[in-house]
Amino acid sequence: MADIEAITNAVRLACRAPSKYNSQPWRWVADSTTVNLFVDPARIVYSADRLGREALISCGVVLDHFRVAMAATGWNTTVGEFPNPNNLDHLASITFTTMGHVTDTQQARAAAIAQRRTDRLPLYPPANWESFAPVLRATIGEGIVMLDVLADDARPQLAYASRLAESLRFYDEYYHDEMRWWTTPSSDSEGVPYSSLASEAESERVDVHRDFPVSGHGQRRDQIPQDEAKILVLSTHEDTRGDALHCGEALSAVLLQCTMTGLATCTLTHLTELATSRHIVQELTEKAAVPQVLIRVGIAPATDSVPPPTPRRALSEVLQIRGEDRSPSDMPDHPSTPINTNASGHHG
Repeated sequence: MADIEAITNAVRLACRAPSKYNSQPWRWVADSTTVNLFVDPARIVYSADRLGREALISCGVVLDHFRVAMAATGWNTTVGEFPNPNNLDHLASITFTTMGHVTDTQQARAAAIAQRRTDRLPLYPPANWESFAPVLRATIGEGIVMLDVLADDARPQLAYASRLAESLRFYDEYYHDEMRWWTTPSSDSEGVPYSSLASEAESERVDVHRDFPVSGHGQRRDQIPQDEAKILVLSTHEDTRGDALHCGEALSAVLLQCTMTGLATCTLTHLTELATSRHIVQELTEKAAVPQVLIRVGIAPATDSVPPPTPRRALSEVLQIRGEDRSPSDMPDHPSTPINTNASGHHG
């Protein structure tokens, strides 16, 4: 069994993983031989993720982040998926063996977890894309998840699908109400802070984006008249819980590889939440596959300062260690703090 300090540090780093509205829908339980990952149903954003698919994708990202973090400290990981058929929230059971040597690449990949940011502003096109795209495909390998790079001439149709997805929810008060709750700067541990959002003027220069509440910023990156990021699509053959979890693991690999290369990224899921816009994305990939998530990939101006990291929940809220005398000082008796749901459906 990996020592408790290694596990604690790896969970802390892994929880830098992105999630819908920074909801962080995961919890961890470690015992004497195993670390277990669970999805937290109380943190699913049901207004836009009624089946919990995006929460599972987020958990796939945090799972892969954890494996990367453990590898950087000399531990191989073996993952058993959905180990308990009587508890579908139990997503993975992880065991460990020691690693003979830690490479510089493994350490750099773990460092990229803390360096990554979601960049919603306009981006320059990525350099040397023709040689980098095969690297990304090799990063996720050939299996359940497929990676497509949409052609530049498909961008108008994709922008139309993005606008359509937003317009279909124009009168969905529950959707907008819940989004406003998650973007209200009332918590220092969850949600999307205003500093991570784009203003209306900035959003107008990004043709494929989710319409978040307008932030107080003005015209950052006004030297980029229109977003020129490449847009990637991760798809799966089916749309099962396992597919969503695997998609999250592939998403982690793509985000970290881009970060290591100095590229900025922004994950997009609003186009795959509704059947109409999802079908348009599927047609653009020219595959009989199920689009799960899109990613904008580009270059941020070198003059930009590094934005502050978005908040994360305390380790005591997401990790429980059982059967150990040694544990972090902030470790609670229970794996997660209950979340109350008020009459409006908000998580608080």
